[in-house]
Amino acid sequence: MDNFRKLLSPGVLLAALLTFGCATKDQGPVAQMATTRAAVNQAESVDARTYAPLELKSAQEKLASAESAMQAENFTEARRLAERAEADAKLAEAKAQSQKSLAAVDQLNESIQTLRQELERRTQ
Repeated sequence: MDNFRKLLSPGVLLAALLTFGCATKDQGPVAQMATTRAAVNQAESVDARTYAPLELKSAQEKLASAESAMQAENFTEARRLAERAEADAKLAEAKAQSQKSLAAVDQLNESIQTLRQELERRTQ
């Protein structure tokens, strides 16, 4: 009886693993897709539509293509497109933040120039 249990346990375990392995369906790059959506949303939230429209559009188009590939269960292509979309979204975010910073610097320089002109008028 003891020998029967020793043989049965690995056999049952193997059968259970095979059954479970066949029953689970590969969901694809779900985490990458979520990360990419978050990156696109972040780019949109920093006004990338205004300051980096081409980069944002590229990210959105690649994300849409990745979603189509996911639907077709072409997970390798979906992951590749999602990774590229994430990179484009991060570029759009960085470019938008950079452009906004440059605009703020320009505005500060104009304010400084106005203050200098006021000081010159008062000292004359």
